[in-house]
Formats: sequence, C-alpha cells, structure tokens
Amino acid sequence: RKGYWTLPAGYMEMNESAAEGAAREAWEEAFARLEIETVLAVYSIPRISQVQVIFRAQLTTPDVAAGPESAEVGLFRWNEIPWDEIAFPSVRWALNHFDEVRGQTGFAARFNPPGETGDY
Repeated sequence: RKGYWTLPAGYMEMNESAAEGAAREAWEEAFARLEIETVLAVYSIPRISQVQVIFRAQLTTPDVAAGPESAEVGLFRWNEIPWDEIAFPSVRWALNHFDEVRGQTGFAARFNPPGETGDY
C-alpha cells in the first residue's frame, strides 16, 4: 500500500531457502544486511492465498537505504512506530509478536491472532 510502512517481503527464488529469500528481499528493498535468527511467526492470509513466514533477524550494520523497489526506508524506535501508517494487519501482528518475545530465545512461532484473517 503506497504511502504506508511495511516490512521487507517478497517471494522465494528457485533453489533458495525461506531464510535466504528473506535476507535477499531485505537487501533488495532496504539495502539491509541481516543475520537471520529464527522463525518469529507464520501467518495465513486466505483472501490472497498467502502463507507469510516472518523471521526474527538482526541488522549486521545500521546502514539502510531505499532500494529500487522502495520509495522510502525507515528505522524506528519502538515508541516511535507510526502505528496508524502500517500497511497490512500482518505487519502489525509481526511487530507485536516481536515485542512479545523480545530478548527471549527458544520461543514457539506465533500465528494469526484468534479470529484474524489479514483483511483490512
């Protein structure tokens, strides 16, 4: 959704793992170098026939910039996230799930909140 914030996302390429695809998409969209840690969440979005795999990752460098697929890139402190400008419900879920497990290891992957299908 143009004019709203989202997370780097996309589709896997041939012979690429989900984690490799996530790291590649972060690079293509935000010139972000990541170290993938673990799966944070798996969301089902039936309306668009998608399964979204969300990874928890660390930036290996704070340097980011808009790639050819992005109009703008931003890094926000938690209390400065523009919640009213989040593009999709699954991005909001991912941010909230990230906050739930912040600092934890060995947590179970999260899923759609009860009754939520990703429609907006």
